[in-house]
Amino acid sequence: MLGSDIVIREALREDVVAIAAILAGDTVGGHGDTTDPAALPGYLAAFDRISSSSNETLYVAEQGGEVVATCQTLVTTTLSGRGGSSMIVETVFTRPDCRGQGIGAKMIRHCIEKAKAQGMRAVQLTSNAARKDAHRFYERLGFAQSHLGFKLKLK
Repeated sequence: MLGSDIVIREALREDVVAIAAILAGDTVGGHGDTTDPAALPGYLAAFDRISSSSNETLYVAEQGGEVVATCQTLVTTTLSGRGGSSMIVETVFTRPDCRGQGIGAKMIRHCIEKAKAQGMRAVQLTSNAARKDAHRFYERLGFAQSHLGFKLKLK
């Protein structure tokens, strides 16, 4: 069965190099991620901020002892919806050579189960408008496009 030997777990600091390599393999997002060792301190500082937050969790999918995918969650509470909390799923990436094995779906389902267990009212995510395959993937998992997103880049 595809993806059956996948373990989803919280990321460890020693996973950061593998996570950065997965992010650097993205040819669509244009985030400037790199495997250049000079960038490692920035990735480690970001990991430390994420891991010290009570509202954020960075996950990895591991297969055969190797990190093959990653995603991050953020819990946000708003006054709208009577003070309800939602889980935002971000930075969902699977190593290109591991796609099509059900790893991403397993990660998203893991996040959904975590959100249900925490009593969240919704799980939401955004996806780059150019990622048509990703949009179909999320729709297959039950997500519906409901909002139009905007971004103001500051750096």
